[in-house]
Amino acid sequence: MTGKKVLVVDDDVDLLQGLRVLLNAKGYNVVFATDGLSTINTARREMPDVIILDIGLPAGDGFVVMDRLKSMQPLASIPIIILTAIDPCSSKERALNAGAKFFFQKPFDNDELLAAIRNATGETGENLQEQM
Repeated sequence: MTGKKVLVVDDDVDLLQGLRVLLNAKGYNVVFATDGLSTINTARREMPDVIILDIGLPAGDGFVVMDRLKSMQPLASIPIIILTAIDPCSSKERALNAGAKFFFQKPFDNDELLAAIRNATGETGENLQEQM
């Protein structure tokens, strides 16, 4: 078991519960936030090893959240994986340029997301393409 902490940020409760089951089964400690404001507070309090972040959030979209996280030490060094339903044509390049390590569009492949988490947290030597 990894014991790594993952902050999952999404306003879809069903997705949060599904990711909780998936990540807990793989040994991750999972914490949640459902909007932009609570994401910053939760990240400060929990200091996760990686953040899975939706772009379409109430109270500050994912781009605003990324900007705020990247401007705050020590939060700036936490890897961010984007997991969103927003069209990648309009958001993928912007997200990667803003500092996201990986970009996934919903629906997503569980194994690919798990590989990205392992890569982002340094748990594997896998050389994943950063623009999935």
